Amino acid sequence: MEIKDLFITPVWLVIIYVLAFLIRPYVTDSVNRKFFIPALTLKFIGAIALGLIYQFYYGGGDTFNYFNYGSKYIWEALINHPETGVKLIFAGKDYQPDTYVYASRILFYGDPASYFVVRAAGLLDLITYHTYSATAVLFATISFTGLWALYLTFYRMFPDLSFKLAIAIFFIPSVFFWGSGILKDTITIGALGWAVYGIYEIFIKKRVSVPKILLLGVSIYTIYVVKVYILLSFIPAAVLWIASVRLAVYKNMVVKMMIAPVIIAAAVSVGFYTVNKISESSPRYRIENLGHAAKITAEWIHYVSVRSGGSAYTLGDFDYSPAGMVRKMPLAIWVTLYRPYFWEAHNIVMLLSAFESFAMLLLTLYVLIRTRGAFFRLMVTKPVPLFCFSFAIVFAFAVGISTYNFGSLVRYKIPMIPFFVMGLFIIMDYFEKEKYLGRQS
Repeated sequence: MEIKDLFITPVWLVIIYVLAFLIRPYVTDSVNRKFFIPALTLKFIGAIALGLIYQFYYGGGDTFNYFNYGSKYIWEALINHPETGVKLIFAGKDYQPDTYVYASRILFYGDPASYFVVRAAGLLDLITYHTYSATAVLFATISFTGLWALYLTFYRMFPDLSFKLAIAIFFIPSVFFWGSGILKDTITIGALGWAVYGIYEIFIKKRVSVPKILLLGVSIYTIYVVKVYILLSFIPAAVLWIASVRLAVYKNMVVKMMIAPVIIAAAVSVGFYTVNKISESSPRYRIENLGHAAKITAEWIHYVSVRSGGSAYTLGDFDYSPAGMVRKMPLAIWVTLYRPYFWEAHNIVMLLSAFESFAMLLLTLYVLIRTRGAFFRLMVTKPVPLFCFSFAIVFAFAVGISTYNFGSLVRYKIPMIPFFVMGLFIIMDYFEKEKYLGRQS
């Protein structure tokens, strides 16, 4: 970061806060209004803190590579040669004579996922004068819109849980820290929030409109380009959510048992077809190649981590066949949710992650003990917990079995954290209401 960050960023913070206060009455009510500005502020803190830690603690990293060796050249092109800059925005992975002088210096040119971040940062650099912290604050703001949409979606279903939902979505440290800077994670978690909102509005509430369809399409496309593997966990869970809502309409148990296999089979078929179509465009994520891709990724990250003295972990020896991966599923999920342990933390960032993982473990144990046998019954019979846990657990397995480094894992797992925590809170809410109704009768 540079001196200009001290002047340009405060100006943008003032602009965004003014807009936030103007917009707040239209997107909040008397109950959740108190969370809007604090949640937005935490995103700003996360964006700026992430930049400071990468600059002064790590001495560089992805976020500065996107900025210094990526968006800088798009910004320069847009300023000096606007036509060339526009071509860079829409460029693919092939070099063209008229853009080569800039494209050849972009570190991520040719990598569609990373170049998406570079494009976004380059466009925002136009209005921040290529100022890192100001661009990061705008990334955080755009991401916040998706998270607020996610919050409103769940708040409308569970208005009594306004505070707990806010904790799950906005106030978990790793989520607002790693999901706020100039990173892929900032983009994908915001897009994921808009995707959930679109699915709820269109398929659950059946409030269909062109803007909502476009919003859902753009959010799904964004996740597809930046981190397609998120969709491989999310789409089946979303289809299961829609199917379970349809099934819940039938109150008669006999009718429900007769229709359930048909609806579940249809949901599984749609989910499998969608995942298969998504993975067709990326050989690495084709269903038959998932085990091999996980193996290569895990071994490479583990090798780099050990060589550089990073926070490596392993799940032990096993083959990456479907049967071998299934056997390691519980351990992979546990790693994602509840590790690193305190004694595995070798720096301050990992220590903070260890505290968060321990808090997650305590919350899980508390809910399991309080609800006892009702936990799993509520998880599979209530559509929303089913959606939350099916996405969170499958995603936790996917990143846990393929990451093998706690430093990377703490970033990769943030999309599933809000859903897992919300699932726990929602199950507790259902359980408490069942107890209350039982006492009343």
